[in-house]
Amino acid sequence: MNRRVILLIVFGALLIGDVFFGLQYYLASAEVRDLQTQAQKAEINERVLDFTALFVDKVLRANAAVDFDTRLSLENAVRNLKDSEILAEWNAFVKSDSELEAQENVKELLLTLVSKIRK
Repeated sequence: MNRRVILLIVFGALLIGDVFFGLQYYLASAEVRDLQTQAQKAEINERVLDFTALFVDKVLRANAAVDFDTRLSLENAVRNLKDSEILAEWNAFVKSDSELEAQENVKELLLTLVSKIRK
């Protein structure tokens, strides 16, 4: 009888330990998923901010027409974002027929960039 009680206590302790460590594993894996999501968002935000800074510096602050190399670097940077909404706004800006239309498209592009960072 003594041996049976001891085995029952040991089995119960092992069962409680399994449940405890299983719960700890589940909570840790959920936290890892959250951290991975946050890291991905931070990386996207950094790329969007880098493109925004490049755009402001090379386009909005430019005193002359944007040269081919600058336009190519901007085009590559916007494509590297891999965001269809930003790319659509960029294409609308690039294909603007007039200065007034370009100004409106720049506003839309900048609003889209800011909204992507806020998400």
